[in-house]
Amino acid sequence: MPTLLTSALRAALPLLVVMAASPAHAQALSGIIRFIVGAPTGGAIDPYARMIADHMAKTLGQSIIVENKPGANGTISAQWVVDQPADGRVVWVGTQAMTEINPSAYRHLKWTIDDFVPLIKGVESAPVLVVHPSVPAKTLPELVAWVKQNPGKLSYASWSPGTPSAFLGYQLNEKFGLDLTHVPYRGSAPQTSDLIAGHALVGFGQMQSTLPHIRSSKLRAIAMTGSNRSPRLPEVPTFAELGYPDFTATVWFGLLVKSGTPQPVVDRLLAAAKAAHANPAIKEKLEKQGFDVSGLSGPELTAGIRTQIARWARIIKATGFKAD
Repeated sequence: MPTLLTSALRAALPLLVVMAASPAHAQALSGIIRFIVGAPTGGAIDPYARMIADHMAKTLGQSIIVENKPGANGTISAQWVVDQPADGRVVWVGTQAMTEINPSAYRHLKWTIDDFVPLIKGVESAPVLVVHPSVPAKTLPELVAWVKQNPGKLSYASWSPGTPSAFLGYQLNEKFGLDLTHVPYRGSAPQTSDLIAGHALVGFGQMQSTLPHIRSSKLRAIAMTGSNRSPRLPEVPTFAELGYPDFTATVWFGLLVKSGTPQPVVDRLLAAAKAAHANPAIKEKLEKQGFDVSGLSGPELTAGIRTQIARWARIIKATGFKAD
């Protein structure tokens, strides 16, 4: 006759089978996690990705490696992530330009924002209009006047085509009747290097890349694109306070996973990401680099991205820009 124990095991067997077959159990997060960065090493996004990856690895008890897959303003990295299994072991380190601008700038993308689950907006900052110290201008009116005195001779550098730095330069030309030629770079690191060297004299740069050189007087800041002055550069006015609110813009970096990733895996990754961004030591390091730590997540983040996609679509249409 069966014992009480064996009877209990038989009764529990169907429940155990269901648990083993459930997505949450069968697709638990395990193995090496890869952070995919769609920009070259040395740029503004790279140190952010590595800092967050290191902390999340400790929280999750799993190895996280950061892989750079640059090209086409992040569209290559996005497609690579979409082509991987939706198991949470591949995390896309996306940016404002990659998620909000690319859908309108590239006509032949095989992915949309619906292919991703935005986990967290990690950090954000406002681009800054900088010039080489040889430029005889310290204010926006002086810069505009100097450019007009040199028609057909000058250019502006962006960290990549199809990014806020490119469109802000376009707006600068349009607003003030300038003829600066657009010179796009392959990331903020080479853009900043050429600005410091004087190969490019004007450009909208990322705070993280330009801040140390502004402080060392290798670059001069003319105006910020944030809604308010930055505490890191309190002496630099915003375009808005100068009377040009249409130049207000911020860039952000964050984490996304492929749609279809099991919710328990998404929840575990998000919890680890929140812990990383809330860590006082990490926040201090990020803020010293010029970032404002956001931590926005959930439906509010997704809705915000969709709203900005519509905003940038209107601007891109007005400029006639097409990346491909």
